[in-house]
Amino acid sequence: MAEEAPPSRLEALLQRARRSDPDPGELARLERAVQLAREVHASVDRRQQREAGYAALVDTARDLTFPYDLDTLLSVITRRVRLLLHFDMAYVALRDDDGHMVIHTSEGATTALNTGLSVESGSGLGHQALISGAPLWTADYLNDDSIAHADSIDQVVEAEGLHALMAVPLRCGDSAVGVLYGADRKVRHYTPVEIGLICSLADLAAVAIERTGVLQQAHAQLADLELEGFRARSSLARLEQLGESYSRIMSLLVAGADLTTVAKAAGDALDGALQMRDPAGRVLAAAGEMPDLDEDAVARAVLAAHAQRGPVEADDRTWVAPVTAGTEDLGVVVLRPVAQLVGQDSWLLQTTAQAFAVHLLMQRSAAAAEGPVRDELLDELLAVSATASPPHQTAQRARRLDMDLEQPHVVVVARPEGGEQGRAVVWASSYAYRMSGLKTVHGGCIVLLLPGTDASAAARAVAGELTPLLGHPVSVGAAGPDWGAASIARMHREATRCLDALTALAGVGCAASAQDLGFLGLLLSDDYDVDAFINSAIGPVLAYDAERLTDLTRTLEAYFASGGSPTNAAEALYVHPNTVSRRLERITELLGTEWQKPGRALEVQLALRLQRTRGVLRERGGAGAAGEGE
Repeated sequence: MAEEAPPSRLEALLQRARRSDPDPGELARLERAVQLAREVHASVDRRQQREAGYAALVDTARDLTFPYDLDTLLSVITRRVRLLLHFDMAYVALRDDDGHMVIHTSEGATTALNTGLSVESGSGLGHQALISGAPLWTADYLNDDSIAHADSIDQVVEAEGLHALMAVPLRCGDSAVGVLYGADRKVRHYTPVEIGLICSLADLAAVAIERTGVLQQAHAQLADLELEGFRARSSLARLEQLGESYSRIMSLLVAGADLTTVAKAAGDALDGALQMRDPAGRVLAAAGEMPDLDEDAVARAVLAAHAQRGPVEADDRTWVAPVTAGTEDLGVVVLRPVAQLVGQDSWLLQTTAQAFAVHLLMQRSAAAAEGPVRDELLDELLAVSATASPPHQTAQRARRLDMDLEQPHVVVVARPEGGEQGRAVVWASSYAYRMSGLKTVHGGCIVLLLPGTDASAAARAVAGELTPLLGHPVSVGAAGPDWGAASIARMHREATRCLDALTALAGVGCAASAQDLGFLGLLLSDDYDVDAFINSAIGPVLAYDAERLTDLTRTLEAYFASGGSPTNAAEALYVHPNTVSRRLERITELLGTEWQKPGRALEVQLALRLQRTRGVLRERGGAGAAGEGE
């Protein structure tokens, strides 16, 4: 022992003494001395092992103080556990947010089955260790019936060839964050010293894991704060940019810029294509193109925007903002931005809509200021003696009001059916100013002289915008187009007759022109435009006969003359009934499926009669006679 000889020297000494036939008493004393020496050796070995373990534990504690991320920390823990207690395998399972145990890191594994395995609740040594709050171990896991086995765990244990297994809870205060495992591929009985070492290491590991979680949370919060700070700085910069854009838009308004200029400035500020629309949906000003615009989605968004009194997303690419003045609907702004609107962009969109409202109100004020002058000019043009002023003076006055009477114009006569004429007159002044036309009130009706070539479209546009504004029906009649100051009084009379005809036909609240009324329009017109009526009724049939030298027109005459009988018509034409049937099918393709209904059939027959009468008169050789017959 003084020479620190190994235990084998003591055993050899005892064997020599036994071979020399010693005294029994001496041999007993020698055996007792060897036994005591062995115990001293074992005690020294245990002390050395404990000292080495504590030294390794101190090194491990020092390693765990470094600022690792969680995955690296768990790798350090499993590596230290395996080296400290000479395990074949070590791994750590942590609780997830749902309370399940999931194996995160494994050291010494020979398969990929262990990492990521979810430990079933109530099974294995880990859950029992958590419940008891103390370490648990077994010398041979698969053959230990005292453990609640689970197939998923047993498969991993068998695949790794494990036998001995130890589980130690990772406790930090009163809570456990997970379980530390050590395993061997042979049957092994763990000593109290080994169990004490792994428990101490588990306590250190639990504190380190808890601290790492706190640090990661702090880092995440710091990153969130930095992101919020960046967002705040970006938002402030964007607010400054939006403020400058709003100031620029308002400066344009104050300077008297037109809607198109304001729309372009707003589109540049919002980085997208933009349209300003009136209550009827017509585009008043635009900046940029909007291909494939879903008008149905825009129409639904318009209703929602006016209901919410703020911008509404029509689809994933288009926004709609209401343009209002108090409760009055002035239209909408439609925006398609290059990128999605974020932050205060919707605020700029709404303020842009308000800027458009200011612009329209300014237009209305200007129209109200010019109203008497415009009313006076239109009243003079509508008078019986429309030449009270020399024609050149009338033309000059019109040009000063930004009108060219030598361009095509239409006359629209609107009659509010609810008796609320005041708001209608204010609206008409603004509308006429906006459309570069004239407005007056005549016989209780609003009269508008508007540039354009489509009287029907003008009538529908006025009704579509004025009816929602007043909240009750508006009847509208229109006439035109025509040129020159002398034609305006005639168009006014024709539009008034059209309005009266709508009333007589129970069409209150409708909008139409003389062309929309068929042969009634022919009767209402001052110039009796027979050609236009014939073309509108049977023009496609006449053109087809002229191009292909067919007899569809004669077939139509025979069909009506025979009382609508294809068989009788065939006899009159000396053709087979099937031929008449095929011709009628072709006529239906040309005139539409409604041509045989009573109202349309009457117009077709009248057009046929007029066409035949004109032909007869021409054959008699009198162009003047033809004009008189018409």
